Amino acid sequence: MKMQKRKFRIGELAHKLELEKFVVRFWEKEFNIKTKRSQGSQRFYDENDLKKFESIKRLLYEEGFTILGAKKKLKEKIPSKSESIIASQKTTMDESTKINTKTEHEKIEHLSQQIIDLKDKLRKLREML
Repeated sequence: MKMQKRKFRIGELAHKLELEKFVVRFWEKEFNIKTKRSQGSQRFYDENDLKKFESIKRLLYEEGFTILGAKKKLKEKIPSKSESIIASQKTTMDESTKINTKTEHEKIEHLSQQIIDLKDKLRKLREML
């Protein structure tokens, strides 16, 4: 008996990613992610799509990449956690872009976490309205 892959509608995918649906649609366009569609043109995503979107979210929200830098990183298929790179320079991946001190990296991580927390609070406020 063959198991079917789990499929998600855009709302379910957005909920799993803790994002707004418009962000999913935007990333789908920006990162050229081809989705399966129903006869009524409704989007359907599978587990592989979920993993792609999780990678994009991690690169953009946690690691501070620009969209262009995230696109390059995804094409390179290099694990990005192993490198410490300044967000404004993430479109180039040479050695000169690495952060030299631990304190700078800690500041960036702290600010990134604050941004994530603020986005979460904003999402919750939107849900309350």
